[in-house]
Amino acid sequence: MMAKKNKSKKIVGDALIARNKRATFDYKIDEKFEAGLVLQGWEVKCLREGRVQLVDGYVQIVRGEAWLYGCNINPLHSTSTHYVAENTRRRKLLLNRRELARLIGAVERKGYTIVAMSMYWVRGKVKLEIGIGKGKKEFDKRATIKDRDWQRDKARMIRTH
Repeated sequence: MMAKKNKSKKIVGDALIARNKRATFDYKIDEKFEAGLVLQGWEVKCLREGRVQLVDGYVQIVRGEAWLYGCNINPLHSTSTHYVAENTRRRKLLLNRRELARLIGAVERKGYTIVAMSMYWVRGKVKLEIGIGKGKKEFDKRATIKDRDWQRDKARMIRTH
């Protein structure tokens, strides 16, 4: 009998391009997906330099296709002179039909939001981790802050004793 493989992926050091820390604070994430991105050449060069912000990134389903909005990729100064780079243009996400159907069902029927969580490299390709979640209320956010502070204080007490 073979042992089960651990399906949780750990993003190691150089592979991580950007992470959206506000996503887990503002939303309760229920499910995560990995999607490919359709990028232009100058965007890939900027990603290698780490010039990307995912804080305002969200995903919308338009005519059965997933699109990333609000992701800001700042162009390099050495970008081509005859091409005008749009740093906040929408970018197509590459997902299979089953994943797209699941996303559409969650957004339309259950009222969830699709949020960009992190961007990283996998075998030379840029991948985007997206999460389906519901927005947290103000009291949920306060509880998260309180819990985080308690964990920090607890670790501090254990270290000193």
